[in-house]
Amino acid sequence: MLFPIFNKRHLTLKPLSERKNNLSLSSINQLGNVNVSDINEGIKQTAEHIIYTQKKGASTILMMGAHVIRSGVQNYLIDLMEREYISCLAMSGAGIIHDFEFAMMGATTESVAHYIKNGQFGLWKETGILNDIINHAYKKDEKTGMGYAVGRAIAEGDFHHKKISLLAAGYRLNIPVTVHVGIGYDIIHEHPNCDGAATGALSYNDFLRFAFVIENLENGVVMNFGSSVMAPEVFLKALSMARNITHQKGTVIKHFTTLVCDLYNLPRNYRKEPPKDSPAYYFRPCKTMLVRTVAEGGESYYVKGNHEYTIPALWVAINEAEKRLKG
Repeated sequence: MLFPIFNKRHLTLKPLSERKNNLSLSSINQLGNVNVSDINEGIKQTAEHIIYTQKKGASTILMMGAHVIRSGVQNYLIDLMEREYISCLAMSGAGIIHDFEFAMMGATTESVAHYIKNGQFGLWKETGILNDIINHAYKKDEKTGMGYAVGRAIAEGDFHHKKISLLAAGYRLNIPVTVHVGIGYDIIHEHPNCDGAATGALSYNDFLRFAFVIENLENGVVMNFGSSVMAPEVFLKALSMARNITHQKGTVIKHFTTLVCDLYNLPRNYRKEPPKDSPAYYFRPCKTMLVRTVAEGGESYYVKGNHEYTIPALWVAINEAEKRLKG
């Protein structure tokens, strides 16, 4: 006998016009407006590797948590994409929600503490349009990825603020933006029009697309800004798949650079795997991206700092390295 399931058809959705948003367009920083000084050496070294990677034609991948979008650094990332310093952008399912809402109405982020009290958290009509986009793409083309489908909808649709959309930029520039979801993680999974099969299929297509990008990681760069679970776990599996293929071809993926930027306090010797009785052992970006995956010839860097600083700092460091190495 099957256990009963929740009847989502009985849910009440309200318009976004009734929601109080914590972030607006005023939180989006213009290029060069962030005061960056004393750039961390790890960011400087990564910037030089990115210049080198571009020359080699290898992959430069930026993986990110959704808070990166909330930090207002979209213009910095889009500029790097336009200049071909980012060849793949990978984000969680929450990333498409903030990107979509910013593009649609120039605001995003509700108060969880406020709206969870009466069960209204996440249940906003217009945000649910994302499910319609995903469902339509799933029915139309079984190979479509979630990032491509949403990026296309924003780029070709009537979105007043599409210029700050990372997804639309990826679609416009033909740069893969892969979206890696966990069912039940994101507010659009609450909505009656959420189709688990469509969501899973499009996100899995993005995972396979991400793994294909990883095949070109030799002499490349992988960066992780603020994703403690999605980024290291997706990267680990995709790297194993890519190495399986390259091993059959007699080639390798072992000389690449990783950069992790987060707020976690790591020990000074973070390049050595911490013991199991250390909290750092259970911080996946540490042992996965800073130790294990680069153990055969790669380099890794950890920088503690807010995204409001680390993303602009990377942008400035790339500009300086570009002048120094190309000039």
